[in-house]
Amino acid sequence: MEQTINQQAVVGGMADLMKSPSMRPIPKVGDCIEARIISLGKNAIHLDIEGLTTGVVRGPELYDESGEYTNLKLGDTVNATVLELENENGEMELSFLHAGHKKAWEKLEESKRAGTTVSAKVIGANKGGLLMKVGNATGFLPVSQLSPEHYPRVEGGDKGKILEKLQKFVNQMIDVRVIDIAEKEEKLIVSEKAAWEDKQRETLALYKIGDTISGTITGLVDFGAFVELPKNLEGLIHISEIAWQRLDHPRDVLTVGQTISAQIIAIEGSRISLSLKRLMPDPWAHVHERYQLGKTVKGKILKINPFGFFVELDPEIHGLAHVSELSATPVDPTTLAKPGDTIDFKIISIEPAEHRLGLSLKALTAPTEEVTAPAETTPPPPEAPKE
Repeated sequence: MEQTINQQAVVGGMADLMKSPSMRPIPKVGDCIEARIISLGKNAIHLDIEGLTTGVVRGPELYDESGEYTNLKLGDTVNATVLELENENGEMELSFLHAGHKKAWEKLEESKRAGTTVSAKVIGANKGGLLMKVGNATGFLPVSQLSPEHYPRVEGGDKGKILEKLQKFVNQMIDVRVIDIAEKEEKLIVSEKAAWEDKQRETLALYKIGDTISGTITGLVDFGAFVELPKNLEGLIHISEIAWQRLDHPRDVLTVGQTISAQIIAIEGSRISLSLKRLMPDPWAHVHERYQLGKTVKGKILKINPFGFFVELDPEIHGLAHVSELSATPVDPTTLAKPGDTIDFKIISIEPAEHRLGLSLKALTAPTEEVTAPAETTPPPPEAPKE
């Protein structure tokens, strides 16, 4: 049943209003006006517009994106957008949909400026991230803006597997911060990571570069290892910081579930970069005591690339035999050896500071150049003087 407030009819139409000498300024189409509810129905709401005329909000225009008009009562003052100055019934046609949309985006703009955290619902997923309902507005949460807890760690970055992991969040509520917004383009980008960083700011302040911290390996990917740290923090050990020697993959030396101690080498926002190798002695510091220029050594072929051989001289020292040092003539490296072979090389360079050691095959067979003195000759006898 429709609820109404008893009152005398306000106007006899817009034409009468415009004739009145004491007429207040008439709103224009598109204006957002303030009005008081005088009747509430299932499909329509009537409003008194400051004593000027009566307005109506009906049908789909009752939808309120801001959520402010969900539980309206008679006598409430609300904002609505003018759609028509006069409809077929002589009433001003109004909309909560447009006014609510504007209010919703104004709230989001304010949230971005203030840096506040809001709760949002995941309503969908694609390979790039999550579709979010922020209030009644729709936004997007990119994969890169997920918190460490929710970031999908997928070997090789397989997009299909990433999507599978993201779909598990649909219908969940996630705390986010608005990081980019443009109402005209209906663009709304949110970040869970930014909201998470706010919560962890005090905890992150407890750590500094150079600290040694213990953690558990939670994931291994081709570029490094993820580490669960105390107080819900997470760190990453880049593959180059796992060991002094070259690795093909972190799984060569680490396993998921393994407890490790690592050194903090960088803190950027919520990202904590760690190093394992910096807690170990650098084997290259005394490399000259084990290997010398010009010496012949045995090395195990670890990997063959178009530019040469990666060679293990011992578990800590690896070298490179560049393709130009494999043969005096251009050659396909795979025709000379295969991974696992152990062969002789000559050391042609050692650079401890850069952790580089150069090896050569062709130097083993290069002929030794010898300097020889010119052969002795007997000078011819002097010519007899002519008579």
